[in-house]
Parts: sequence; C-alpha cells; structure tokens
Amino acid sequence: MKGINIREIWNKIVCNDMTSGILMILAMFASIICANTGVREPIAHFWETPLFVGMGNLSFSKPLEWWVNDVLMVFFFLQVGLELKKEMKEGFLSDPKQILVPALAAFGGIMCPAIIYAVLNNNSPEYMNGWAIPTATDIAFAVCVLMLVGKSIPQAAKIFLLAVAIFDDLGAILIIAIFYNQGVSLDLLGYAGLACFALYMLNKMQFTSFVPYLLLGVVLWYCFLNGGIHTTIAGVVVAMAYPMRVSRKTYSPLEKLVDKIKPWVDVLILPVFAFASAGLYLGDVTTETFTHTLTLGIIFGLFFGKQIGIFGTTWLLVKSKIAVFPKNVRLIDLYGVASVAGIGFTMALFVGKLSLPEAMQGEIRLGILCGSILSAILGAVVFQMEDFLLRHKIFK
Repeated sequence: MKGINIREIWNKIVCNDMTSGILMILAMFASIICANTGVREPIAHFWETPLFVGMGNLSFSKPLEWWVNDVLMVFFFLQVGLELKKEMKEGFLSDPKQILVPALAAFGGIMCPAIIYAVLNNNSPEYMNGWAIPTATDIAFAVCVLMLVGKSIPQAAKIFLLAVAIFDDLGAILIIAIFYNQGVSLDLLGYAGLACFALYMLNKMQFTSFVPYLLLGVVLWYCFLNGGIHTTIAGVVVAMAYPMRVSRKTYSPLEKLVDKIKPWVDVLILPVFAFASAGLYLGDVTTETFTHTLTLGIIFGLFFGKQIGIFGTTWLLVKSKIAVFPKNVRLIDLYGVASVAGIGFTMALFVGKLSLPEAMQGEIRLGILCGSILSAILGAVVFQMEDFLLRHKIFK
C-alpha cells in the first residue's frame, strides 16, 4: 500500500487553473454579498485602513486596497512574466510556426473589443480612457469554465485557448506599460535602468537564488512607483531576468520558481484581489446603469468583441489558407473557445481601476461581471451542444 504523497495531492488540488478559477468565483460572489448586506460599511473601512511600512524617509502609509493593487498584484505579474518566458524559451511560443494563428487571434481579440467600446463611447470623451477594459481574457476563469463544461473538446483546442490567453496577457502588459503611466520622472527611471542592468548581470552570471532578484525588484518597484511607471511592470522585468536554464543544474530554475509562486498567487493573491475589487452595490444599479455607454461598451466588448476578434480572425486565416485547423479541432470548438475568452474578470478589473476614476467603478464592475457571465454561459451552451451532437452521432 502506497503512502500518501502530500506534494502530489497539493499539485493536483491547489496548483491548477480550475482551483484558482473556482476560488475567484467564490471570492467574487462573497464580495457582492458583502457589498449588499450589513457588513458593507465595515468591509469598506477595512480596505481603507492604512498600513504603515518602512523607516525614516523611505516609510509610507497606504490603504490596504492599495497594497493589494500595487504590491500583491506585482507577484501576479511576476508569475505571468515567468510563464511567458517559459513558453517563449521552450514552450508553445518557441516555435514560429505555432505562433502566428494564436498571436493574430489574440490581436483580433484585443482590437475588436476596443473598437466596440470606442464606438459606443465616441460621444463621451471622459470614458474613452477605458477602451482597454474589455480587451483582456482571464485565463484562470476561462480554463475553469473549459474544464467544467468542455470535457469533449480536443486537447488542441485547449492549447489554442492557452496560447491566445498568453498573447492576451502580453498585450495587457504592453497596454498598461504604454498607456497607463503618468508623470514620468527621468531621474528615477535612470535608477530603474541601473536596477535592470544589475538584473541582467545576475542572469548572465547564472545566479539562481531568487533573493537578489527580489531585492533588485523592490528597488525597481520603488523607482516605478515614484517615477510614473505602473509598479506591476517591475514583476514582469524581474521575471524576464530570471534564468530559464543554467549550465550546472539539470532542472529549470524558472520552472521551480513558478512551482513555488503559483499556488500563492492562485489561491491567495487572485482571490483577495477579486474580493477587494468585485464588490458591486446593487442598490445603485438602475436601468440607466445598465444602458450607460460605459457599461454597454464593456459588456459588448467582452461578449461580442472577443467572439468576433478571435473566431473571425482564425476563420479568415483558415479560409485564406494562411493556416489550418489543428488536428481534430472542429469549428464549434473554436467558437466555444472564442466565447469563453470573453471572460475578462481579473485583468479587466485591474485595467478599470487604472484607467477611470472611482466614480465610474460601479458601471465598470457591472459591465465586467455581465460580460464575463454572459461569455461563460455562452461557452457552456456551445460545449454542451457539442457534447449532445457527439453523443447522438450527428457529427464525429
């Protein structure tokens, strides 16, 4: 009789996107329930509670919600950066032949939602800065839905979704870096450049201890915080500097670091962010809120824009014979994948906070929740229809 392997149980139950997706769903509903019950005011005061850190001139006090957005989420972007580097070095993105279709599909899935949002808010310039809100796919939520309801779809379709989501994450990082930074300080960016050079030298010397990378990451974070670059980009820079392989080790230091960070991000940081960000007070929701161009731009961008952008781009590439469908992947599989890609929860909420003021966050949350839920429902219907057609041998 074999003994209980705790690590194996941990990897199967905790270290997977389905668990993260379920936890975020629970956190989202918990946040909405709290926002509409007697604990609404205590929860709001809790997130506004200042937390003091540091000493002397380097000390500062910020609300707890700020620490979630500007500190904890840096580790989420660190994980995203590590996984991107892994894919670019040795994974799906390392083969140029496999990059074209998901890259162009992701580009279409970014552009179409942005265009739909911009068209609907064309006469409201105060809302135009939120154009990027419906452009991102929440990979954990999307994979969770796919695993729950898409049991019959081929593995190639799941890989396609992951590849599109990876490029989508890369697009979101570039959007944040380019469009949502203000008041750049050249002096602090100079110091940030020195920190980046030091990270580069650590990589070249094949240092695998994460401690010096973390310390330089803190310096980079501080420079970005006060230099006009959003702090989460520091996580991506550190991830790109950390070595994938070193000559004296048989294993990948980067993969080992991902194994250590991912459970904390998936089961703690993302659910905490969801709980802090998703609270929607339904007492303020009216017909006008639903018909607001800001709300509709996000809903239509996520629900229609992602479908049109991802499925339409892939279909055009196949029809023009620039690409072919992966083996065993049906048209309905791609449409289902394009549908669930409209789940834009985590990154959409994050971009919403960066792009528009607090007074507009109610419409933003409503739009993201409605667009994501509609996309999840449509994806579930498509995959259940596929299961029905397969069971009754209507198509093979």
